[in-house]
Amino acid sequence: MKKEKVSSAVIRRLPRYYRHLSDLRLAGVERISSSALGRSMGLTASQIRQDLSCFGEFGQQGYGYNVNRLSEEIAGILGMNRGHTAIVLGVGNLGRALLENFPFERSGFTLAAAFDIDPAIAGRELCGVPVYHADRLEQYLAGHPTGIGVLTVPRSAANVTAARLARGGVKGIWNFTNIELNIAGLGTVVEDVHFADSLLSLSYMITEAL
Repeated sequence: MKKEKVSSAVIRRLPRYYRHLSDLRLAGVERISSSALGRSMGLTASQIRQDLSCFGEFGQQGYGYNVNRLSEEIAGILGMNRGHTAIVLGVGNLGRALLENFPFERSGFTLAAAFDIDPAIAGRELCGVPVYHADRLEQYLAGHPTGIGVLTVPRSAANVTAARLARGGVKGIWNFTNIELNIAGLGTVVEDVHFADSLLSLSYMITEAL
């Protein structure tokens, strides 16, 4: 049974566990010990056992973890079997790239629609996804409960669009706009993606290594 509170550090390691276990499944590995899993992931066996214990008991002493079962359990914990839907707000370069290349379905999401203000794009389909004019957002959300809004609009439109999503009942926003959204109190969870932060962290590490 899941504990009442799980640290954000543990939550952010779960997708990594799932990805690694998926690779093991593809390689035909049926079971693995916490020590072997830790070595292959650069973690300690105790860290793995501690992380997984937040959600239940998945291993057997002397046997280790059944790779298929543990992968499925983590997928369930991550909500990959909940039938979540996602929409993309802003079909510029980044939004289009996500539509064309990001495997939403592998993460358990159905990419249902996209929205843009450009009349040359609205009314078309891109990669099988219908694109609507942004003016129709509220009307769409009223009839299509949506889990995630993928926010790739210009910075100037970010907060207004985020508030529209939150008021429309969208549960979470995947924010690529590179600004902090001001929608506190509207009940929508925000996950910020800052490409520059990752690059600058790498810059620090290579600088320190010189």
